[in-house]
Amino acid sequence: MDNLVAITALGAADPRVDTVGPVTCSEIPDVALASVAARLGQETAAKAALKKLIGAEVPKVQRFEGTAITAFWAGPEQWMVEAPHDTHEDLAAQVKSAVGSAASVTEQTDAWVRFDLAGANIQAVLELLCQLDLRILTKGTAARSSIHHIGCFVLFRGSDHYSLYGPRSSAKSLHHAILTAMRSAL
Repeated sequence: MDNLVAITALGAADPRVDTVGPVTCSEIPDVALASVAARLGQETAAKAALKKLIGAEVPKVQRFEGTAITAFWAGPEQWMVEAPHDTHEDLAAQVKSAVGSAASVTEQTDAWVRFDLAGANIQAVLELLCQLDLRILTKGTAARSSIHHIGCFVLFRGSDHYSLYGPRSSAKSLHHAILTAMRSAL
C-alpha cells in the first residue's frame, strides 16, 4: 500500500510563512475552491442558488461576498467559491448540489495556491507586484491581475490583509516574486 503524504504547493509538509519588516506572507493550503459558470439562459437561477449558498449577494464585477463560504467574481457570470477545507472538503459537490443544472461547477482546490499578505505597508509590496490602482481598492475587492507574468486574483480583505491566488503550477515563482517585492519595498 502506498504511504501518501500531503504537501503544500511549495512542496513542504507545513505551510511556508515569511516575514520581512512589518509584512508577513503566509501560504494558506487549507482552502477548498470550486469554479461556477452560469449556463446560458440560467443566469438568474444560478445567481439565486449561489446567493443562498454563500448567504450574501452574488459578487458583482471585482468583488467578493460571503462569510463561511465566500465567492469572488472571476468573469462574466463566473465565480470562484472558497471555503475552509476542513469543513468543505467536498465543496465542488456542495456547490453543484446547490446550483443544479443552472451552472457548471469544477473542482479547483488543487489548481490554485493562496498566499496571504498581512501587516502594515502592504501597499508598497503590491505596487511592485501588480498594476492595480491600490488607492481605489476597498474591502471586498477581488481583482484579476498579472503578477510576475502569472495570472492571479488579488482579494482585498482589509487595510492590512490581502490574499493572492495564483496557479499551483507557478507557486514557487509567485512566492519568489512576493518575497523579492517584500525585500525591495520594506
